Amino acid sequence: MIAKVIQIGNSKGIRIPNQILKEMNIENQIELIIDDNKNEIILKPVHKTREGWNDAFKKMKLSSDDKLIIDDSLDLNDWEW
Repeated sequence: MIAKVIQIGNSKGIRIPNQILKEMNIENQIELIIDDNKNEIILKPVHKTREGWNDAFKKMKLSSDDKLIIDDSLDLNDWEW
């Protein structure tokens, strides 16, 4: 895909079609990676930390896959913090 560089105030930018933004899960922010060695600019979607965890925990509970990994009888008083 070739995109035209356009003037935006004192800066320049490109327009990315909405369909591509949806397909790449790009909403409000992107990570901009500049590779000087390859003369490349890479755009990556930024996802919220722990996005989707709540749904994953609900699925775990429904499938009874939410058991404790650490033995509950562990005596934390013996540990030096």
